[in-house]
Amino acid sequence: MTVASGAIFLLGFGEELWKKFLPKYLEALGASTPVIGLFGTAEDFFDAIYQYPGGWIADRFGRRRALLFFLTLACAGYLVYLLGPSWPFAFLGLALVMGWQSMASPAIFAVIGDALPKERRAMGFTVQSILKRVPVMIAPVIGGIIIASRGVISGVHIGLLVTFALAALTALLIRFINIAQLPHQAANIFGVWKSLQSGLKRLLISDIFIRTCEGMADVLIILYVTNVLHVSFARFGTLIAITTVTTLLIYLPAAKAVERVGRRPFIIATFCAFALYPLAIISSHNFAGLVIAFVIGGLREIGEPARKAMIVDFAEPQLRARSVGLYYLLRSLAITPAAAIGGLLWKIAPQTPFAIAGVFGVAGTFVFIATVRERPGG
Repeated sequence: MTVASGAIFLLGFGEELWKKFLPKYLEALGASTPVIGLFGTAEDFFDAIYQYPGGWIADRFGRRRALLFFLTLACAGYLVYLLGPSWPFAFLGLALVMGWQSMASPAIFAVIGDALPKERRAMGFTVQSILKRVPVMIAPVIGGIIIASRGVISGVHIGLLVTFALAALTALLIRFINIAQLPHQAANIFGVWKSLQSGLKRLLISDIFIRTCEGMADVLIILYVTNVLHVSFARFGTLIAITTVTTLLIYLPAAKAVERVGRRPFIIATFCAFALYPLAIISSHNFAGLVIAFVIGGLREIGEPARKAMIVDFAEPQLRARSVGLYYLLRSLAITPAAAIGGLLWKIAPQTPFAIAGVFGVAGTFVFIATVRERPGG
C-alpha cells in the first residue's frame, strides 16, 4: 500500500506542475471556451470507459503488472502533449494520459482493500490521499511561477519534461509492489453489477449528482479566476495550495473520527462542501473571498477516504477491482456531458455554470442523506 501511494506521489508531483494550467494551455493553442469545456467532457468520458478495463486488468494480471502498463500509456500521452503543435493533439494526449489516472484507480483501491482489514481502510485511503495531495500543495505554485516567467506553452513543456523523469522513478517503485493475487473469478460486467450491494448502488446515484456539480464548474475555475477576477497565474497556484493545505489538515483528524463514529457523517460533510464550492467562487469579489472559497474546496475531501472505504466494503473481494471499476465507469459516463454543458452555459454568463453546479450539489447531498445507510446491503 505504501509503495502504491508513493508511486501516486511521484507521478502526481510531475503532473500537478502543469495539469491545473491545461485550460490556459489549450487557450494559448487557439482553443475556444466551448472547446475547453469539451476537453473537460472528454476527460470525464475517458475516465468512464477506462475504469472497468483497468479493474479487469488488475484482477486478471495482478496489481504490479497492471500499474506498469498504465504508467506506460501515461508516458506516451505526455509525449503527445509535449510535441503536439495544436489543440486537437491535446485530445489524443488526454486519451493516453488517462491510462494512469483512470485505469490505475481500481488497482489502487484493490491494493488498499487487499492489504488492510475493514476497520483500517478509511485510514489507508487517508494515507494514500495525503501522499496524493502533497504534490497539489507544492507543484501548482512552482508551475505557476514557471508559467508566469516562461509563458504558458514553454512553462507547460518544462513541467512535462520533469514529469518524464519522475515517471521513470515511479516505474522503479512499482516493481516493489508484492501482494498475493486472489484467484481470478470469471464474471462479465453484468455479473459484477449483480454482485454490488444495494447500498453501493444508492451511493452511486448520489455521487453522480455530486460529480456533475464538480464537472460542470471545475474545468472553468481557472478561466473565471484569471479572466473574470483578473488573478495572476502565480496567485492562482497559491489558491490551489491553500485548498491542498486545508485538505491535509483535516485528513488525519477526520480518519480518526471515522473510526469512532462511522463513515456516513463525513460523506455528508464532503457532499455539502462540493455543493458550496462553486457558489463560493462566484460570490468572491477579491482575493480574500477566493481564499475562503478555496478553503471550502479543500473541505470537499473531509469524507472522501470514508466514501472510498465504503465502496471497498461493499465489494466482493475476488471482484474488488472490477467492482470499483464498474462503479466509476457508471459514474463517469453519467457525468460526461457536465463540462461541455458548463462551457456552453459560460456563454450566457460566466457565473451561470457555477450556479447550476451548486444546485446539482445540493440535490446530491439530499439524495445521499435520504437513501444511503452504512450497514452492508443498506
